[in-house]
Amino acid sequence: MADTTAPTASPGALAGLRVIEMGSLIAGPFCGQILGDFGAEVIKLEDPRTGDPMRQWGRSLPKGQSPWWPVIGRNKKSVGLDLRQSEGQALARRLIDGADIVIENFRPGAMEKWGLSYEALSASNPGLIMARVSGYGQTGPLSHQAGYGLIGEAMGGLRHITGEPDRPPARAGISIGDSLAAMHAAMGVMMALHSRHATGRGQVVDAALYESVLAVMENLITEYDLTGYARERSGSVLPGIAPSNVYPCAGGEMILIGGNGDTVFARLCEVMGQPELAADPRFATHAARGERQGELDERISAWTATYNLDDLLARLEEKGVPCGRIYRAPDMLSDPHFAAREAIVTLDHPVFGQVKMQNVFPKLSATPGQVRWPGPPLGAHTDEVLQTLAGASPQDLSDLRTRGVI
Repeated sequence: MADTTAPTASPGALAGLRVIEMGSLIAGPFCGQILGDFGAEVIKLEDPRTGDPMRQWGRSLPKGQSPWWPVIGRNKKSVGLDLRQSEGQALARRLIDGADIVIENFRPGAMEKWGLSYEALSASNPGLIMARVSGYGQTGPLSHQAGYGLIGEAMGGLRHITGEPDRPPARAGISIGDSLAAMHAAMGVMMALHSRHATGRGQVVDAALYESVLAVMENLITEYDLTGYARERSGSVLPGIAPSNVYPCAGGEMILIGGNGDTVFARLCEVMGQPELAADPRFATHAARGERQGELDERISAWTATYNLDDLLARLEEKGVPCGRIYRAPDMLSDPHFAAREAIVTLDHPVFGQVKMQNVFPKLSATPGQVRWPGPPLGAHTDEVLQTLAGASPQDLSDLRTRGVI
């Protein structure tokens, strides 16, 4: 399962850190993916019978396997371990005693029920950092309710403002709430690690889905507080920011143009052959363009519709007007910029042969991350990890398998 791209010279910025990943689906595992991408040893504990549900999720299952798992399971070691059995909990405790970080995204209270509370774990491992990802956080009246990403997106304010004004709220097309929570959890882990360097002690990182969405809602709360204006759905535009929209091209294609700055708008007017618009009081300022957003978009659409996409991109790029095509997967795989930046990597896979996926981001100049292997088979590292880190003998492993613990 070797990476077919050239290996990096660095083991990664987080090399030497050991992470025990517990939980399933996206929010917790994506946090583990981020840490593993930058060199941390991530040991994923999964139900030994079914594994993480992400192994089966997806619109299609080529060769009977999910295309989702190679990505979110990458750079991880899979250990089959039943955490609902006392022996499984004891083994998890032994693994955590030698870890730097634990990631879990169970409903609050589950870890405590299994005797794996932070207080219990940090008593023997005071430097331990526990990232706890949940729908509503570890405290508060809603903390014990189940909370999936779509609920966090709604409670955090994103769903209400996403979509067309005359239709019900739409979703982003990806599990953005889960991913934002994972990123906040990973960021919190980095902060806690920095603090541990000074104090020698770990702490809990409490990452709630709804708060992770709320954190990126810009001035939504402040604007309402000061003016009484509550944002609503506005489709493909941001009210008052113009021109910045999707515009039609000949042949049914579309282009994105962002020309809302004064100097950029002037350059756009030149390309359109209508330089007088930049001095027209109706459009000369940011505020004026915002007030006549619809009218301005109609003018631009009438012009863009007379060009094919490639010609229009060339004309706008020549004058420094921000613009772009709307990418789909085929566009990404054929784009020379993606190739030059190595944004897509190809890895060997035991079932698919080879599999392409997004690379590691952001790029670090001295200690870059790397996709070392795709998501492994369920339990591929159980024996290795339990023998090496938990002191299990071959007979212990045999007995644990017989009892369904691993």
